[in-house]
Amino acid sequence: MNMAYQRRSKDQLAQRVARDLFDGAYVNLGIGMPTLVANHLPAGVEIILHSENGILGMGPAPAAGQEDFDLINAGKQPVTLLPGGAFFHHADSFAMMRGGHLDICVLGAFQVSATGDLANWHTGEADAIPAVGGAMDLATGARQTWVMMDLLTRQGRSKLVERCTYPLTGIGCVRRVYTDLATFDCTPQGLRLVDAVDGLSHAELEQLVGLPIMAG
Repeated sequence: MNMAYQRRSKDQLAQRVARDLFDGAYVNLGIGMPTLVANHLPAGVEIILHSENGILGMGPAPAAGQEDFDLINAGKQPVTLLPGGAFFHHADSFAMMRGGHLDICVLGAFQVSATGDLANWHTGEADAIPAVGGAMDLATGARQTWVMMDLLTRQGRSKLVERCTYPLTGIGCVRRVYTDLATFDCTPQGLRLVDAVDGLSHAELEQLVGLPIMAG
């Protein structure tokens, strides 16, 4: 198999996600890789970032030495607050999530099915620590759910699957999946390719995923 292609770095992947955010969007960034999107928001576009622990109007990560550990996101990382930003009760934050007031949430995942089922809170392993957090509320409450993840596991297996084998977070909730090798739409008919890294052919991508992928 051709290995001339270059995987997107975590920051390049965050830039790719940020490029699709629209002006005026209210966006929740999940714990882990999705938090990097806050550092790559496009200039001249207003994106209002939400955190489920009760923040609206987050900015990028603070500079080293400027952290305020009374101001953290849901992953306990220090964040900044933009002018006009606010923090408020956890219950109010979840009311926003469950009430359909978020345009987009960007979540990590263990598995995503071709039709948009999401598994991101537990692998089902006996010694694994489940961590559902607000994922179920976000996946079903946001108007769009996007996933940001590596395409393959460390063992080389695709995280995009025909059917999830891990406990589900939500059914048919994922609209788009951003990975280090390609971007996909999840549709009722299966995966549709949006874009792929240079040098990776459609046939090679299908071989890696193990599923048919419709052309974009």
